[in-house]
Amino acid sequence: MGKKALDILRTCIPTFQALSDPHRQDIILLLGEHKKLTVNDITGYSSLSRPAISHHLKILKSNALIKVEQQGTQRFYSLALEDSLTLLKQLIESVEKDCL
Repeated sequence: MGKKALDILRTCIPTFQALSDPHRQDIILLLGEHKKLTVNDITGYSSLSRPAISHHLKILKSNALIKVEQQGTQRFYSLALEDSLTLLKQLIESVEKDCL
């Protein structure tokens, strides 16, 4: 593997780790279906507690996979996958170029 591909792969590791949890995968899919939801909305679709959902949302947000929008007293969560998708596309292109 080339140095560029390896550097990009290492940059992707936090994203892979954030997406490795099935509950976070469920949240990503749920937000994909509903566009934006509150933590209470997400909890309603899950068997997890509200604090557990909040924990998973914090991890997804810290890895720039979701964003939060404050509307009055409510916080709405939605997908923010553009940067991660761009990085993953760069990884694929680099691996194809250097490794295949």
